[in-house]
Amino acid sequence: MSKYWPLIKVLPIKTNFRFVAFSRLAAIVSAVAVVVSLGFTLFPFQPPCGGLSCGIDFKGGTLLEISTAPKAVDLSLARKTLDAQNIGDVQVQAFGEPTTAMIRFQTPEGVAPAVAVDKVKAALVQALGPVTFQRADVVGPKVSGELFQSGILALGLAIGLMLLYIWFRFELQFGVGAVVGLFHDVILTFGLIAIFKLEFSLTTIAAILTIIGYSMNDTVVVFDRLRENLRKYKSMPLGEVIDLSINETLSRTVITGLTAVLALGGLAIFGGPTLLAFSLIMIFGIIIGTYSSIYVAAPVILLWGVKRGDEPAEPLKPANARP
Repeated sequence: MSKYWPLIKVLPIKTNFRFVAFSRLAAIVSAVAVVVSLGFTLFPFQPPCGGLSCGIDFKGGTLLEISTAPKAVDLSLARKTLDAQNIGDVQVQAFGEPTTAMIRFQTPEGVAPAVAVDKVKAALVQALGPVTFQRADVVGPKVSGELFQSGILALGLAIGLMLLYIWFRFELQFGVGAVVGLFHDVILTFGLIAIFKLEFSLTTIAAILTIIGYSMNDTVVVFDRLRENLRKYKSMPLGEVIDLSINETLSRTVITGLTAVLALGGLAIFGGPTLLAFSLIMIFGIIIGTYSSIYVAAPVILLWGVKRGDEPAEPLKPANARP
């Protein structure tokens, strides 16, 4: 039994899967998934978030800063108290010292902001005891709309910079393939958020940016091996070179992705409701990012073609080799 432990030794050292043979089917599935995701994300087209379930960050609401000094704030009790008020989305988080906390909540429709604030203050005092309210601000929808535009701009800027990086390091077609894969991952992630009505907030934007970084890292690993094999196997058909490159990096991709998914799974289970949506989005993004590196980014190279230079292959040095 000990020879099968660790379980990673059960995985084959060398694989010979024919990924390119299924590229047409994968392209059809990806195209349908992208169209469906766009439909759920954009419709009904209602600003600022369309079909997404906007959180307080993008929809507006009320912000309270409280202090329960000298004792620490019971964040869990405060969250349960506000959830019982039926005031929509509620966020409670530590802020600065353990005795202070930041509370954000949506103002119910048809209720004056001042009335909603008084109701929340009374509920907090009853649940937590003596509470000092140090700050009370109302964030209007105009400010939230500008924040939404800034978040989307950050995503677009990140993808554009990735294109320039891949173009500089490899060739233009590699950059286009990577960007197509990134758009695929981002759109499908938005579709997941819209279909399952997950809250779309600044935390969600951070998760998507992290997914972009992970997907790009995985794609670069495949592209780097592909470039090496293109120099090494000059007469081998491009499709076979792509299959060979993906197979050679497959174990690394699976191990890295599985490790991240296991860590995020623990975060989703034990992180509470605040981190659940973030964890689920990250898990989905890692899985779909691994898929896109194989069946979206690489097939673009196959369709476009690639220039094979006359430069010799650079042999890989052993890890213990001296420079």
